[in-house]
Amino acid sequence: MIPRELLKNVRRIQIHTARLVDDLFAGEYHSVFKGRGIEFHQVREYQPGDEIRAIDWNVTARVGRAFIKEFVEERELTVMLVVDVSGSGHFGTTGKFKSELTAELCALLAFSAIRNNDKVGLILFTDRVEKFIPPKKGKRHVLRVIRELLSFEPKHQGTHIAEALKFLSSITKRRTVTFLVSDFLDSGFERSLQIANRRHDVVALALTDPREKALPSLGFLELEDAESGERCIVDTHSPSLRREFERITGKALESRERFFRSIDVDCIRIETDKPYLDPLIKFFRMRERRR
Repeated sequence: MIPRELLKNVRRIQIHTARLVDDLFAGEYHSVFKGRGIEFHQVREYQPGDEIRAIDWNVTARVGRAFIKEFVEERELTVMLVVDVSGSGHFGTTGKFKSELTAELCALLAFSAIRNNDKVGLILFTDRVEKFIPPKKGKRHVLRVIRELLSFEPKHQGTHIAEALKFLSSITKRRTVTFLVSDFLDSGFERSLQIANRRHDVVALALTDPREKALPSLGFLELEDAESGERCIVDTHSPSLRREFERITGKALESRERFFRSIDVDCIRIETDKPYLDPLIKFFRMRERRR
């Protein structure tokens, strides 16, 4: 039996994200993520204003009147949510953990996808792939995806993005729209991401928390790495230490985003202390203009 508290959280996210899809998001999603191409729909009689080049000359010659071919967009897509569930997801200093924010983001994307009759699949990974839910359509399937995002308890704590991307390539035969949701506290995934983006349309959603970029002045603190368990004591009163921390984290962030640009992977920076809808809509509109 599904715990009542989990059902309550699923319902809350469903109501919240479904409203956003209805009010704002579905049109943005549809305009950016097109289908696989154009397929033949029907032949109909020519009307003034129709494109001359659309005339079906074989039918026209046979019937004695002008007919044209109509085509429609082959809309159906497969959307893969590739989600980092490593230990660092259980971090947040502004009211929400990164893992909670991830569940809401994925719900918004999944409901937008099924609104457009697309399939949605899920890959949960740490330093290995922990769970795979094959792509399907429908609201019931999306609710299952949200339940997994909220309740799944990984067996491991580390992060191995390259492993998740290799698994994606092994289980998908056709091109997908892949949302890679992570805080990207990992290294050595660059080549795998580049390869995956050649085959799929990969969009990175990079989660950050304010305390991962700047330390507050609170005196001596014991910090623990959520993935490795390593601990250290730092004096946050030290201005030089805080400046050095900001310099290192800022440089790492710039380097990561420069790499994304170099391989044409779109990256949306999502911050736990700011509304996530604004950067999402900004990205979708930018991408629509670029198309």
